[in-house]
Amino acid sequence: MTDTRRRVKVYTLNEDRQWDDRGTGHVSSGYVERLKGMSLLVRAESDGSLLLESKINPNTAYQKQQDTLIVWSEAENYDLALSFQEKAGCDEIWEKICQVQGKDPSVDITQDLVDESEEERFDDMSSPGLELPSCELSRLEEIAELVASSLPSPLRREKLALALENEGYIKKLLEIFHVCEDLENIEGLHHLYEIIKGIFLLNRTALFEVMFSEECIMDVIGCLEYDPSLSLSRKHREFLTKTAKFKEVIPISDPELKQKIHQTYRVQYIQDMVLPTPSVFEENMLSTLHSFIFFNKVEIVGMLQEDEKFLTELFAQLTDEATDEEKRQELVNFLKEFCAFSQTLQPQNRDAFFKTLSNMGILPALEVILGMDDAQVRSAATDIFSYLVEYNPSMVREFVMQEAQQNDDDILLINLIIEHMICDTDPELGGAVQLMGLLRTLVDPENMLATANKTEKTEFLGFFYKHCMHVLTAPLLANTTEEKPSKDDFQTAQLLALILELLTFCVEHHTYHIKNYIINKDILRRVLVLMASQHAFLALCALRFKRKIIGLKDEFYNRYIMKSFLFEPVVKAFLNNGSRYNLMNSAIIEMFEFIRVEDIKSLTAHVIENYWKALEDVDYVQTFKGLKLRYEQQRERQDNPKLDSMRSILRNHRYRRDARTLEDEEEMWFNTDEDDLEDGEAVVLPSDKSKNDEDIMDPISKFMERKKFKESEEKEVLLKTNLSGRQSPSFKLSFSSGTKANLTSQSSATNLPGSPGSPGSPGSPGSPGSVSKSTSQMAAITTKGGLVGLVDYPDDDEEEDEDSLPLSQKAKVESS
Repeated sequence: MTDTRRRVKVYTLNEDRQWDDRGTGHVSSGYVERLKGMSLLVRAESDGSLLLESKINPNTAYQKQQDTLIVWSEAENYDLALSFQEKAGCDEIWEKICQVQGKDPSVDITQDLVDESEEERFDDMSSPGLELPSCELSRLEEIAELVASSLPSPLRREKLALALENEGYIKKLLEIFHVCEDLENIEGLHHLYEIIKGIFLLNRTALFEVMFSEECIMDVIGCLEYDPSLSLSRKHREFLTKTAKFKEVIPISDPELKQKIHQTYRVQYIQDMVLPTPSVFEENMLSTLHSFIFFNKVEIVGMLQEDEKFLTELFAQLTDEATDEEKRQELVNFLKEFCAFSQTLQPQNRDAFFKTLSNMGILPALEVILGMDDAQVRSAATDIFSYLVEYNPSMVREFVMQEAQQNDDDILLINLIIEHMICDTDPELGGAVQLMGLLRTLVDPENMLATANKTEKTEFLGFFYKHCMHVLTAPLLANTTEEKPSKDDFQTAQLLALILELLTFCVEHHTYHIKNYIINKDILRRVLVLMASQHAFLALCALRFKRKIIGLKDEFYNRYIMKSFLFEPVVKAFLNNGSRYNLMNSAIIEMFEFIRVEDIKSLTAHVIENYWKALEDVDYVQTFKGLKLRYEQQRERQDNPKLDSMRSILRNHRYRRDARTLEDEEEMWFNTDEDDLEDGEAVVLPSDKSKNDEDIMDPISKFMERKKFKESEEKEVLLKTNLSGRQSPSFKLSFSSGTKANLTSQSSATNLPGSPGSPGSPGSPGSPGSVSKSTSQMAAITTKGGLVGLVDYPDDDEEEDEDSLPLSQKAKVESS
């Protein structure tokens, strides 16, 4: 009995003047040593933690509202409220508060006096109460001045409120209002407007209960129609009685519930439409009005939720095929507003609320509604669905997975949502954007549960990719069968951009599920078709999708990209963009820069081998030259074993000859190399000429550096000969199988392999008279199976050693 009586909900008022629930617990009062006084303590019923510890300050104003609420301010802009389950518990705590403050428990408020001067406080305390003028038409101006003069002082507001309450003054004022309207006394009506507005600013629950009663509320609204600042009066009563109609979609048998709904609607209307926008100084004075509406909504939801007959009838009519469209629209709108009211509930009660709706069959009902043709009904159903998803996505996921065991894919709830998103007729796709956000919440692993028996992520994502992903990607696949999008109007582009946004989210969060889908369905190639769209935002969405994939640095994705040559549409878009400095240009360069900075070796080699000819002239950024440098350094590192072997040969003066290599070329190499080693000079390959000294950091480059200055002239002769003695094929974005394996550089100075161990093409001649042909062959990078990388086999040493000679040595042989 004690637990139930003292069970409370703790609320705090946030910056938006809305009440935030802080939890449910049990309240007690007692002396707290740390606070040096009697205090209110609320301990959570879930774990016993302390929800509230508040000292009962003798000067703090406490208010008792609606028999079960106690509201007070701890500090400026920090209001607290205790909502009791039972009136007896509220009365018990209220007596404790009044006992500490020395107040009579019959009062509903105590008031803080700190804002008043000592002299003003003495004057007010010396007078026993505030005497109101007699309520007569001739004294309305005097009454209005009294109300206005009392608002600045908290104590005078208190005395004015008590006087208005005790003398039944408000009802007398409303009687005069009828007289003024009958006499068309505009001046009197203007005074009544100021008086009623001032009474609102007294922020007193007891007065609100009188003003918002069934017999008074319409007259109060009538008084507020006569704003002196407006030339014509407003017709608020006419709107409420003639335009706004109360529809009972399901008859409400409880008269108290019906009266509460009427009252809440009208008070909400007063707050939103009738009262003028409060000033900064007046805003805090209307906090009790906000609270009145808030707790009314809580009561309405609770009373409806407990009425099982009402809810059963509601869902029965919603799903009944015999229900006409107009009636169903009213039912859906009611359910939407019902769910909106539930947002005022505390988490535990909201959980029970949605569990009740779930047990009543709200999700199957929504499935029926979403299958209808009425756009307004579908829109309202979408809003209801959003409440369910935002509050408990796991409940929705569990329903659709169970549903998949009984129904075909076409009629699954989640597929209906996707289809409505795809078929949104709004040119701005407002509904599609909302639905895409809901889908994103449903497939977000961050809000999925994991238990000892099952993992929701594994189960739901498996279901989604099996039953739903093909529906989501259908518009994308249908529009990308050719080299360009088959439909490229603005609305289609917007829809595809939304789909790509969700797919990009999946790439980031779904790991192997989306990876398998992309690779098996060749999704990336189809997405990159959209790079040719006339809409820049769609092309950028496609690029962002690929960038997200590359950002994972997953070799499965990388091999898929290389195998299908999926940099081709990106390079083509980059070249078509030309010299324009725009978002497309920057985004593409950033993607290549990421590959360079992160040193993704497989992609670096693929880009340079297949697309260097198209990119080598881009010099306003160093990204592509940096990629080329990375590539050359990779080749040098791959050839480390060869150079180590060469060092050993040089030290022992041994070299095994091959029948294909000329003896004098061999001797020239060794003679020159030994002499230059003594001189401490360096050998630099033509590809190394463009490098800065700081880039030559690895041991191979340091070894080759010793011949750099002596051979510079000979290399220039070689470069001229090489450039003039071979063809320079134009770059094509559609490659044959041969060109996919070999890349011939446009400039020997920047594109020849960066290590002396790079093998030439098999069977390349080594005669002195074939400079152009041999150097062209040396410039060819041969790959195996599409992967860049050299593998040395012991049996091939004799055949490859001569082909591994640096190009600079061959130049010296031929110049001799």
